[in-house]
Amino acid sequence: MSAAPDILERILARKREEINERQREHSLTDLYARAADRDAPRGFVSSLKKSIGAGQAGVIAEVKKASPSKGLIREHFDPAAIAVSYESGGASCLSVLTDHDFFMGSEADLEAARGACALPVLRKDFVIDPWQVAESRAIGADCILLIVAALEQAQMAELSAAAADLAMDVLVEVHDREELDRALALDPALLGINNRNLRTFETTLETTLALAPTVPKDTLLVTESGIHSVEDVSAMREADIHAFLVGEAFMRQDDPGAHLAALFGT
Repeated sequence: MSAAPDILERILARKREEINERQREHSLTDLYARAADRDAPRGFVSSLKKSIGAGQAGVIAEVKKASPSKGLIREHFDPAAIAVSYESGGASCLSVLTDHDFFMGSEADLEAARGACALPVLRKDFVIDPWQVAESRAIGADCILLIVAALEQAQMAELSAAAADLAMDVLVEVHDREELDRALALDPALLGINNRNLRTFETTLETTLALAPTVPKDTLLVTESGIHSVEDVSAMREADIHAFLVGEAFMRQDDPGAHLAALFGT
């Protein structure tokens, strides 16, 4: 997930307000009770590894209506239909935006997408509080996103532990070497490198290619943003990077799953 620093700060400030508002409606105890009633988490990391083990790319296909930088991306937005399309196109997992104010997402979008398919689902949001981790499992998420640029080190450790307690996977996202060093201190099973610069919005695949050699081999590396062509995919796979998170490139297509299949040869 990407945003310029001033936008990121605005998002985080609003997220703190949103959490305070929503905590008055749903207690942590209530969320844990709802989480206990959910079916068991679908293995997010294991699904990616299964695809990669079969010689295919592990694709996290994103369900996203809008973004702060691009505005409205998909006018006719049906999360369930998109999920079905992605599954038929060979996606390993889904990523669903649930931020309301900046991405036009909702928790209902995640529930609809997950309910329409058998794929594991990442809740793509700005998770900064353990309350959100419990809420994520309560709405059915199988994995959460932790953005290093948005969190202190102790927060990341606390949120990772809270997710583990609920048997959810965690995607830890970084954008530069300093953030990568902080992320690796957590010994993450799943690490995302976002190719979009948070300050300039410029996107270059060199970000992943430059940082990848320092990622331990037992950490599953995901390249995020900027994957638009078969050549982009080939460049990553030649560098031994086989997991991808792709959103906008699919969302602008009439049939997102067909575009996924064409891009990745699934």
